[in-house]
Amino acid sequence: MAPGKRSCPYHFHHAQEEMFVIIEGEGSLRVAGEMLPIRTGDIVFIPAGSEYPHQIINTSQAPLKYLSISTRETPEVCEYPDSGKYQAMVSVQGTRVFTANQRTTENLDYWEGEP
Repeated sequence: MAPGKRSCPYHFHHAQEEMFVIIEGEGSLRVAGEMLPIRTGDIVFIPAGSEYPHQIINTSQAPLKYLSISTRETPEVCEYPDSGKYQAMVSVQGTRVFTANQRTTENLDYWEGEP
C-alpha cells in the first residue's frame, strides 16, 4: 500500500473475523477509536462485532505490505461508521452473487412496495 493510503473505509463486520500480518513497512491500525502503530512482523486479529471497527493506514513514507486473512463468512454485513452506510453481501462457492450498499438511515418497512 502506497504512503498516505488507507486499506479500505473504516468498517466492522457482523460475521467475518480478520487477521492482518504486516509483511513489510509500518503504519497505523485504526481500531475501536484508537490509532495503534503497526510494523513488520506484527500480527493483528480483529473479531467480528460493532466494538471493532478497523482500518489500516500507511502513515509512513515507504510502501506498507500486509497479508489479510479472513473467515469469509457469508452472508455478511459490514457497517461504515464514518459515513453512516452498510454493505450486505452474499457469496456462493466463493463468487459474490449479491451486494447492496445503503445508508443506515434509510430504513424501509418490511412490507414497503409489496402487494
